[in-house]
Amino acid sequence: MDDNNVKLFESKRIRTVWDEEKQEWYFSIVDIVSVLTEQPTHDGARKYWSVLKTRLKQEGSELTTICSQLKMQSVDGKFYKTDVADTKGILRIIQSIPSPKAEPFKLWLASVGKDRIDEAIDPELTIDRALATYLRKGYSREWINQRLQAIQVRKELVDEWSDRGVKHGSEYAILTDEITKAWAGVSTRQYKQLKGLKKESLRDNMSMLELTLNQLAEVTTTTLSKKQKPQTFDENVNVARQGGGIAGDTRKAIEKASGEPVITSKKAVDFARLLADVIEDKDKE
Repeated sequence: MDDNNVKLFESKRIRTVWDEEKQEWYFSIVDIVSVLTEQPTHDGARKYWSVLKTRLKQEGSELTTICSQLKMQSVDGKFYKTDVADTKGILRIIQSIPSPKAEPFKLWLASVGKDRIDEAIDPELTIDRALATYLRKGYSREWINQRLQAIQVRKELVDEWSDRGVKHGSEYAILTDEITKAWAGVSTRQYKQLKGLKKESLRDNMSMLELTLNQLAEVTTTTLSKKQKPQTFDENVNVARQGGGIAGDTRKAIEKASGEPVITSKKAVDFARLLADVIEDKDKE
């Protein structure tokens, strides 16, 4: 089996498929069931899932929105259609599995749900949670401050798009891509591929300079949109290209002066390692 399509959970193999178009991981439901219910054989896990699937249908669960089928490689080396689900679907299925191994996932889901309710009541908690998460990942406070500012800039841009009649979802993604191509010289997907990212956040893997230029592109787009008041989606696309283009000119000027590319393959782990090296060097002084 291709180890690139296998995840390990407690030394058990979980088959996975990465959907490049949807930018989603899909997991073999039978493999998940096998681990959580400690089935001794694959056939036992398959039968358990069959019974569970029937029960979910009886409970009114819309399985068509939870799982689908993809061809996955079996232990005999052949490919068979296999029930799969994305992360959201797997977590929903786990909630219906009465197993001690599933209990930690259920407790985690309950905790996440409580956190989101608390944050809806007091939005400041969202900022506190983000700060704590970034610190645990090893980011510097300077980077974190820049990232939090970028979040606010993004929110203002999204609000402006909403006021201009831009629809959530695909239209937001298209406009974001136009901004990225204009300032970075690559599409959002190409940018993530350069950094070797899949589900990870692109912005969370940008350097301070990359973050700053992306922020410049978005705040400029917001400013131009307020001034030009685009009425159609095509007009919004044009404004996005203008805003990104201004930041793109800045990127090119920086690259010309420094002789180094702004857009790099470095990821969050590289920034964290760099921070650790700086701290270690200071300790030696």
